[in-house]
Amino acid sequence: MITLQIKRLHKSFGSKMILRDLSLEYSGDPLGISGANGSGKSTLLKCMGGLLSPTRGNIVWTDESEPLTKEQLRHRLGYAAPYINLYDELSCLENLHFLSAVRNPQDKASQPVEEWIRKTGLRAVSDQPYGNLSTGQQQRLRLAAALFHQPDILLLDEPGSNLDEAGKSLIIDISQRFQDNPSKLLIIASNNPEELDLCGRIFSVEEHTFT
Repeated sequence: MITLQIKRLHKSFGSKMILRDLSLEYSGDPLGISGANGSGKSTLLKCMGGLLSPTRGNIVWTDESEPLTKEQLRHRLGYAAPYINLYDELSCLENLHFLSAVRNPQDKASQPVEEWIRKTGLRAVSDQPYGNLSTGQQQRLRLAAALFHQPDILLLDEPGSNLDEAGKSLIIDISQRFQDNPSKLLIIASNNPEELDLCGRIFSVEEHTFT
């Protein structure tokens, strides 16, 4: 079972403190991270995913009580957010094949990128450059990029951004798949009640409490 442990996390940018003395430990059902805009949800997720380094404190991911190394985490984590962009000049398929080669150059065949193009409803635009896609299609490709390597840990920041009803149904299906698999962990940062309802518990980044 994947467990997240955060101890006394601080994160500041210059003189501005975004996260102060935040601690939590969690495993199990999908976890929601709630908070108003600007409260630090995205900063917390970036620290969890290794995109940002804490100013102080520790973040440790474990699997069956064994800490994951940075290299193990890189291969076992998926991350999708509106602020994470892919290569504008590459098509949907080219973007995913490029990421596949970067993540696992020795075993490209194990990365079913075409299947995730289909699952995310992008087959009709699979050869279109990312930069030419609509905002909703770009969000779908971000999700495909986060999922095609079948991660054990999935971090989603405002996953329903710019998605239509079919796209939002995709988020529900993703949540259910992670909820049904006790060896995986999904974390969703959002202030959308419908997205937080997909989670077993919710952690307030402002109050540092679970509900």
